[in-house]
Amino acid sequence: MSTPPQPRVLVQHDPGGVPVPLVFDSPHSGTDYPADFGCVAPMPILRTGEDTHIDDLFGAAPAHGAVLIAALFPRSYIDVNRDELDIDPTLLAGAWPGELRPGEKTRLGMGLIRRLAQPGVPMYDRKLPVAEIQARIDTYYRPYHATLRAAIDRTHERFGGVWHLNCHSMGAVGSAMTADGPKRRPDFVLGDRDGTTCGTEFTATVFQWLKGRGYQVTINDPYKGVELVRRYSNPSAGRHSLQVEINRALYMDETTREPNAGYTKLKSETTALIGHLAGWVRGRTA
Repeated sequence: MSTPPQPRVLVQHDPGGVPVPLVFDSPHSGTDYPADFGCVAPMPILRTGEDTHIDDLFGAAPAHGAVLIAALFPRSYIDVNRDELDIDPTLLAGAWPGELRPGEKTRLGMGLIRRLAQPGVPMYDRKLPVAEIQARIDTYYRPYHATLRAAIDRTHERFGGVWHLNCHSMGAVGSAMTADGPKRRPDFVLGDRDGTTCGTEFTATVFQWLKGRGYQVTINDPYKGVELVRRYSNPSAGRHSLQVEINRALYMDETTREPNAGYTKLKSETTALIGHLAGWVRGRTA
């Protein structure tokens, strides 16, 4: 009997140049939809949850000495940027064997396992067996977190400090499933959970660089950062995590998901930002 192929969970690109204490991750850019998904939402709507192309926009990170980790599976299947127990009990076909911690994201339909693909568009026409959700956690969620944790820990051990950028995209306009509602977004949103996940210098450095390039940038509005910056940060111990959200209108057609005329310029800008940050962190660990 042949062994079933192992699921493709993520890719990790280690530094190709002189290493620096920078780790980038793109948890929502995956486009490999597992065969056992079993959802009923139409694919064009499912894809609105992707941070399509974000892994490529930050693809120069290894050449500048940073680690880059990117998920291959979609967030609509399981969202690694949620607490492992942020599960909607109304989705379950049976009793969960332990506590659950459903929060605001679950209330909006966007917990660990999404209930809604878009406002009014359900993900499933069925309840999900507990074993199915546990399998997604074991196969995708935990390996992603273990890989990111290991990269951050190794970098911190080597340099005595680590700076982590958690990279995302956002729709040009919010919706009923987002905290800001149907409002037009800025070009970039930086999230440090109100100054708790990284030193203020790190946030300010990225903010000032982007503003200097003419972009509209906000901090913690409407996105403060979620699990991946919360879990791996400890600024007092030299562990700094910052979430970066990029407005999709800058670089892609939100209907077709294809790069638009601004893609090349934005990729050049993100590459320059990576280079700037590589120099900045190098000066703090020399």
